[in-house]
Amino acid sequence: MRHRFGLMLKKLVIAVVAVAVLVVGGTYVYIHFIQDDAPAKLTLEADSSTTTGAAGTSDTSDVSGTWKAGTGSTAGYRAKEVLFGQSTTAVGRTTDVTGELVIDGTTVSSAKITVDMTTVTSDQGNRDRQFQGRIMDTATFPTSTFELTEPIDLGSIPAEGQTVTKAAKGKLTLHGTTKDVTVDLTAKRSAGTIQVQGSIPITFDEWGIPAPSFGPANVEDHGELEFLVSFTKS
Repeated sequence: MRHRFGLMLKKLVIAVVAVAVLVVGGTYVYIHFIQDDAPAKLTLEADSSTTTGAAGTSDTSDVSGTWKAGTGSTAGYRAKEVLFGQSTTAVGRTTDVTGELVIDGTTVSSAKITVDMTTVTSDQGNRDRQFQGRIMDTATFPTSTFELTEPIDLGSIPAEGQTVTKAAKGKLTLHGTTKDVTVDLTAKRSAGTIQVQGSIPITFDEWGIPAPSFGPANVEDHGELEFLVSFTKS
């Protein structure tokens, strides 16, 4: 009887180990050979006219006025995730981005961007359900916003295709919490649009966001809010 029990216990241990190997090994194969690479970080679209060293202009007639966010705008999150010991990058995005930018001469006098958090999705349904429910509670906090609190002095109007970077001070509202933030915004005017790109580091508990880790997925305590907004003059 004792011998039979020992054999059963041994088989059980072997079965558990085999399942563990299959899970970890299967996860490794999926992440490294089957799963698509995480989307690259959002960057300004390249074009043949890009001239980062071009001189600006004093003519403000083409840019003064109100610019509306629209097609080509994207926002979302990026965070490091470990699944069964295998490192990957979790990325979720939405194109439901609205807002406006007001330029008065050589000054950005106001700007506000709103992101519909209820439409943020990734490549994993389980991750999205956690994001929409327990983590971000988008039923209660459906949007996130960034609003400029100090004007941005451009000095001169950047030439067509010229890329410029300016520090922007504003208020970020995320998960129902509003904080003052400073973000480096990189912008380019080209073909009748102004593209603005930036990212804001987020430590989850500072914004009242529950730890994103769930089940076998272990997520770092911080991530990144990234955005690329395309404005056209209204």
